[in-house]
Order: sequence, then structure tokens, then C-alpha cells
Amino acid sequence: MSRPRILIPGIIRERVVDRLKEAFDIVRIDSADPSLVARSEAASVSGVAVSGRFDAAMIAHLPALEIIASFGVGYDGVDVSAATERGVVVTNTPDVLNDEVADTAIGLLLNTVRRLPQAEAWLREGRWQRDGAFPLSPLSLRGRKAGIYGLGRIGLAIARRLEGFGLDIAYHTRRPREGVPYTYHPSLMALAQAVDILIAIVPKTPETHRTIDAGILQALGSNGVLINVGRGWTVDEPALIAALKDGVIAAAGLDVFYDEPNVPDGLLDLPNVSLLPHVASASVATRDAMADLVADNLFAWFERGQAVTPVPETPFTRKSGQHPESLR
Repeated sequence: MSRPRILIPGIIRERVVDRLKEAFDIVRIDSADPSLVARSEAASVSGVAVSGRFDAAMIAHLPALEIIASFGVGYDGVDVSAATERGVVVTNTPDVLNDEVADTAIGLLLNTVRRLPQAEAWLREGRWQRDGAFPLSPLSLRGRKAGIYGLGRIGLAIARRLEGFGLDIAYHTRRPREGVPYTYHPSLMALAQAVDILIAIVPKTPETHRTIDAGILQALGSNGVLINVGRGWTVDEPALIAALKDGVIAAAGLDVFYDEPNVPDGLLDLPNVSLLPHVASASVATRDAMADLVADNLFAWFERGQAVTPVPETPFTRKSGQHPESLR
């Protein structure tokens, strides 16, 4: 029996390839471009492992496609609607990166409020000896109220960490979550009005596009701090730059940007921001766990007929004509 053929477009963690190559035939191409896969070869591709974009044209180009295993908790780069119409299951890598992203959110919050990167630079540049003590940080975490925009798995992990700081915690999602002790607000505006730290951890969807706009920043207030470890898509960057310049809010910490890796000069030039190059889940341990889950989804699909972590839109099992296979 021939082995299932897996397409890998573009760059993906090599651990994925190492896990798959013993049980699958691997086809690698430079990017998710249908012109890079001959029709004869495309006809035999039944699975995809991808980190990034995989659009409707690619899905249409692969008539035998059964599963798209996406590397990342966010899967907005995959055209899930096209996959759903075809009965193709899409998987992502939830949970394995929750702690890393939550830890980064807390670190970014501390960097932003206490200006720790600037303090380290002061020491490294010899200014402690030359100029004396680093200036007192104008902001503190003491007495603050934190609001979490998006209380999913990662949002919950952030909230639990914030409890250790003794902060009041509130949140906004589409619906209240049962069994959590945090205050629910039915709108993002209501949340922003009630807190002075706003932490965004929502996915990229049409509903979240630039929802953190000038009005939300005004509501957050002049002592307000914005932290974004979700998607840059969520923030109106020109409005944020203006708010930071004009004192509408006090500071911001950002791990994600609207047009990555391009960061506006208006942000780079500001002293009251802490900026990271989208590294929230970027540890070897976490990226290896994500790679393993990509591979585990493909093994589970072809061996048992059901993926480990299908996204909610595609809760499919293998069709009757697609029999489980012995891969190992």
C-alpha cells in the first residue's frame, strides 16, 4: 500500500518533517502557490502541514485533500470556509503554547510599566556609573485594574497569573464564561471604561478588526496601559500612536503588529512603548510541542480517522471510503 502524501509549503519547523518522513511521502514547495505543484502530483496529496497561508486556490488544487494541519493556535491564514465546503478537516495547535504566551504577556506588562528594558540599557551603556541612578518609573502595577479582551485558553492563563499580583480582573468576550471569578463586561467599551490595563488576546476575525480604536483608548484613560499579544489586526495603529504621543494613554506593550514584520516608525520613536518581534510562543520547548501536535494530528487522522485538535469549524472524521492505515 502506498504511503499518504503530505504537502509542506514554505517554511515549517524541521521537527515536523522529521516526525512525518518515516511514515509519509513528503512533497516540499517554496510557498503555497498552486503553480508549484504539478497536477499529476497534486492529485495524490491527501494531507498538508503548513505554517502560515493556505488559501482556497491551494485547497481547490488538491482534489484528494483530507486534512490541513496548521502550525499555530491561530489559523486565520487557512481558508477554513473553503476547507469546510470540501469536507477537509483543519487542525491547529492549542494549549501547548498557552503558558509561554501568558508568561510573555506578563513580562511585556512589567517591561512596559516599569521600563525594565530601558533600565538594563542604562546599565549596559555605563550610565549608572556616569549619570547615577536610573530615573524612577512613572507607572506602577499597584492598585490597578486589569481587563482581558478575549478570555479563551490563553486569556485564562494570563488572568491566573495576574491574580498573583493582587489585581482586580475583568474581561470581555462575546458571551460570559461560566465558572470564572472575574467581572464580565458586555462590550469592549464597557471593559475599557472599567480598567486601566487592557490586555488583548483575541484572534484575527472580521469582528476583531481594529476594535481597539481611538474611542477605546480614550476610555482606557491617561493612566491606561495597552498590552497586545493576540493579533496586530485588532489595533488601529495610527490611533494608538496618536494616543501615546498625546497622553491619551500612558504606555503600550506590543508583541504583534498590523503589517508584520513592518513596525511603524511612529511606534519605534516613542519612549513609552515596549516592543517585541512576535515572540510570545518563541521558545524551543514550545515550538517543539507545536511541531509534535502538527505531526500527531496527521498520524491520528490517517491511523484512527479522527484528528487530535480539529478547529471548531471542521469537526470531521474520515469518510467511509477513507480507511485507517497502519503508518508505524
